[in-house]
Amino acid sequence: MIEESALTGRPLQLLRRLYAASNPVTIYTLKIKQNELASQLGISRQALNVHLRKLRDQRCVRTGRGFIDVTEEGLNLLGFSVNPAFVFVKISPLKRAEAYEEIFKFPILRVYRVAGEMDAILVIEREKVDDTLKKLANVDGVLETRTYIAIQTLK
Repeated sequence: MIEESALTGRPLQLLRRLYAASNPVTIYTLKIKQNELASQLGISRQALNVHLRKLRDQRCVRTGRGFIDVTEEGLNLLGFSVNPAFVFVKISPLKRAEAYEEIFKFPILRVYRVAGEMDAILVIEREKVDDTLKKLANVDGVLETRTYIAIQTLK
């Protein structure tokens, strides 16, 4: 993590401007060297590069030193929505630690602990709503859930 004082002046001003002018996107990053991935797939690094080039040309992936990003175009091609679902969860205070431990095992993108009427917000892929809700129903301590599905990213 970068210390706050590490960026000052123009670089910090530029970073703020870039953030303000940007659009949020959904990507999945795999931090792996291409020779490792090729080995896992049982193909040569050259063959992997041919396949990755095709995926890059279709804007399905971005590659760099030690990482491969699956882009929104790639997610769409795989049939995944880039608009997530949000599951608000109310948990019994006496069972909170155990409930969180179980929830962390779910296929979730993010979990936020929040103050207010609900205790946690789960951000999940829209396609995994049914599975996640079924699993939540079996978690001891979960008192209530509310699910909201994003239909469009506005900013």
